[in-house]
Amino acid sequence: MKQRILFVCTGNICRSPTADGIARQLAERLGLERRFEFDSAGTHAYHTGEAPDPRAQRAARGRGYDLSRLRARPLDDEDFEAFDRILAMDKGHLVWLKRRCPDHLHHKLALFLSFSALWPHEDVPDPYYGESEDFELVLDMCEETLPRLFKTPLA
Repeated sequence: MKQRILFVCTGNICRSPTADGIARQLAERLGLERRFEFDSAGTHAYHTGEAPDPRAQRAARGRGYDLSRLRARPLDDEDFEAFDRILAMDKGHLVWLKRRCPDHLHHKLALFLSFSALWPHEDVPDPYYGESEDFELVLDMCEETLPRLFKTPLA
């Protein structure tokens, strides 16, 4: 049975699709694609149907990741049942998720960087209003955290 993981940020065009795209491709490279299924969503529907931000795509492409097929969508209530892990890209998203998630499913919620050794329990900073190095930092955080996430059993 596949473990289903959902990454969540605000508009689903920068941080969460970056984590989603990298997770898919890293799992494939590591031969783990049969163990995992990934998706991403936003807390808001600002960019529904849009591809990831061109700057996020450019930065990811520079490291060999293709985000071009991903499309933004808002989180919906069925996601709380459908996914085994729902990972917030920052603490604000985690608070939002906890408010919306049924109490009996709170065990599925976590901060993405709670799986990081270098940035434990920190926020993945939003690069939307930043520079190219901000998108690179998001990639660094994802590349460091995702292999550790793959090794962490469900609670």
